[in-house]
Amino acid sequence: MHEYPITRRIIEIAQEFAIKNEADKVKVINLVVGDYSGYVASSIELYFDIIAEGSRCEHARLNIERVKPLLKCSLCEEYFERKPYSFSCPSCTGEGRPTEIGQEFYIRSIEV
Repeated sequence: MHEYPITRRIIEIAQEFAIKNEADKVKVINLVVGDYSGYVASSIELYFDIIAEGSRCEHARLNIERVKPLLKCSLCEEYFERKPYSFSCPSCTGEGRPTEIGQEFYIRSIEV
């Protein structure tokens, strides 16, 4: 349910951008959402059309780039995607440590 207010804020930011650039409508919003960001991309998509109705973002295309979380090996320092039930590096079997990758949440670009 916390996707509703963040989706509303994305639309507000896009509308502010359109007004600043003297555009009647927003065509595309490119969003980056990490799987560990705390937001569910499919819920944002669901709310987007509902909230955008009657705004400059109505009929805008919402592109969401999902970012999978990566671990970093403590031995070889390689980044890798965690396999279920394991933190082992596929390259050297060292232990993977959490990183910030996969926690992203931002608007990459807005097209008007």
